[in-house]
Amino acid sequence: MPRRPNLAEAFLIGKDFIGNQPSALALGDNIFYGAGLGAQIRAAGAVTHGAEIFAYDVKDPERYGIVEVDANGRALSIEEKPEQPKSTLAVTGLYFYDNQVVDIASEVQPSSRGELEITSVNQAYLEQGVLNVTQLARGSAWFDAGTFDSLFDVSQFIQAIEHRQNFKVACLEEVAWREGLINDEQLDKLAEEYVNGFKTYLKALIGA
Repeated sequence: MPRRPNLAEAFLIGKDFIGNQPSALALGDNIFYGAGLGAQIRAAGAVTHGAEIFAYDVKDPERYGIVEVDANGRALSIEEKPEQPKSTLAVTGLYFYDNQVVDIASEVQPSSRGELEITSVNQAYLEQGVLNVTQLARGSAWFDAGTFDSLFDVSQFIQAIEHRQNFKVACLEEVAWREGLINDEQLDKLAEEYVNGFKTYLKALIGA
């Protein structure tokens, strides 16, 4: 069985693609939802020096990687599943880095699990004093949907929102249209690829 790439290794695999640009890493089993999240992500994406990680206030911090921050939102410490947490801010699977992340990742040594840990990358930025933390706003939701139970939980969450409000969550075609990346005609063409209620939803956006 082929070895699964580790998180920090993503920057080594994508080195040529990254080039001399900043980069971001999002874990595929993490689900984020909340008003204002788009603005927070845009702000993090505009950072050209240092790193920006996202944190979420949890009631059981001993289960997570925990970050301690100062009054300015700069990280003071990071601990993985601490017995005596210094804060209740869990580090989520959304990270933004400047271009030195490639060099940092290349110097990361395997952990006791034999993996190149993303925590080691964050620790390097922390030691430089340039690891900043964006706290997800109260009312936002973050799910680590890496288990069957958590995936079921987030499915129910999204279903409840979509049933009560007249919009789809994370509809890529709609996002592209609202951001001006595609026009009405292109959205209408994409809608024709569907044969269910999703087609009706997309066409309704442009009054078609």
